[in-house]
Amino acid sequence: MKKFIFILCIAATLISCNKKVQQPNIVFVFADQWRAASMGYLGNKDVKTPNLNQLASQGVYFTNTVSTSPVCTPYRAMLLTGQHPLKTGMFMNDIRLNPASNSFAKLFKQEGYNTAYIGKWHLDDNGRSAYIPKERRQGFDYWKVLECTHSYNNSPYWGTDDKLHNWDGYDAEAQTKDAIAYIEEQSKSDKPFTLMLSWGPPHAPYGTAPKEFQDLYENADIQLRQNVPEKLAEKTKAILKGYYAHCSALDSYIKQLQDAIKRNNIEDNTIFVFTSDHGDMINSHGETKKQRIYEESVKVPFIVKYPALLGKEGKKSDFLLNTLDILPTLLGMSGASIPENLDGEDITEVILGKKEDDRKASLVACIQPFGQWNRSRGGKEFRGIVTKTHTYAKDLNGEWLLFDNIADPYQLNNLIGNPDYNSISKNLEALLAEQLNSLDDAFLTGPTYVKKWGHQVDSTGTVPYKW
Repeated sequence: MKKFIFILCIAATLISCNKKVQQPNIVFVFADQWRAASMGYLGNKDVKTPNLNQLASQGVYFTNTVSTSPVCTPYRAMLLTGQHPLKTGMFMNDIRLNPASNSFAKLFKQEGYNTAYIGKWHLDDNGRSAYIPKERRQGFDYWKVLECTHSYNNSPYWGTDDKLHNWDGYDAEAQTKDAIAYIEEQSKSDKPFTLMLSWGPPHAPYGTAPKEFQDLYENADIQLRQNVPEKLAEKTKAILKGYYAHCSALDSYIKQLQDAIKRNNIEDNTIFVFTSDHGDMINSHGETKKQRIYEESVKVPFIVKYPALLGKEGKKSDFLLNTLDILPTLLGMSGASIPENLDGEDITEVILGKKEDDRKASLVACIQPFGQWNRSRGGKEFRGIVTKTHTYAKDLNGEWLLFDNIADPYQLNNLIGNPDYNSISKNLEALLAEQLNSLDDAFLTGPTYVKKWGHQVDSTGTVPYKW
């Protein structure tokens, strides 16, 4: 009997060890301000993204990925915590994520993972070039980070040695090389790892990509979206040439990352994600930047490749994926514990076709307009939803926007007040109310939430910052 028990113990140990080794690695790559409309595999014929097109053909790519609060800090806080901004207070840029948050890296470290973060952070409130101490790094051990910069050549960063360094040349390329070195080192370990690589481009300034990528578009006949005003046509074409140059540069680094993963024999057991925090209006509807609910601002690319679970054949999904789903889904795919207080959903079973896609809408919110979309620039509080067919939003005065995205993909015709759409409008209003009720969102004024969380803002409602 003792011998039998001993054999059982050995077997249990081996199973446990095998389970640990088989935990997938995670390489999560995200760009800043790359809209879904500027992606080759999603139909843009001007932008050159052959490597992302190939990645989409090997993984699952989503056509309805919604940035729940389409601006930098709110997205990043949701990505790490899996919680809505009203629960964390992270609804504007340049505020600090609570160091005690039970966030991404901490959750994966509990599962035995090594953790790394390279690139842009934008979750601290001590200045965009300031040192971020270890206790505010949310559990990431390997650390080559700057709070925020949009100077992409020879930009600074704080290293694991807590010293200020500079990336050599175009920072996204240098950051990618560093990420590859990390992947190569980690592939020798029995422990799984999670790596977040956060690129600054293609966010403006648009004309600062390496020359070889700018040259790709020098003589290109750029096609504009039909919602760009004619008076802005030539200016927009010039912007897009620079924007696409950034996109193509990043696309080339996707190949480098994929090659490194394959070279180190960890492809099958690595979850690789590419996405973006939000989009960029680039003069659609005559507007710039983000925070809006228009498609150009709110729709982002999202590809997940994990051959061991998802296979090697590309699949398209029209599931209404939102920012809050990312953390629980990565935890779920990894076989890790998922905290009960997350606001998103683990959609692994939906991706695998084992669970019905019953999502009717994804929430989008601007809790406090600020910065590039402050009130003097037309910014306003809103709550809205995106469905597979419509976009609907309310501001504090009531119904604001309704678009039929099938009949009107460029969102040129606001249908609020159109009697033919009264029934649709009421249904969408009810869906929005469900979303808000589930999050205990009373949809109050922005200043009410600013006061509640004690944020210090200037006369425009923006948190002041220093570079």
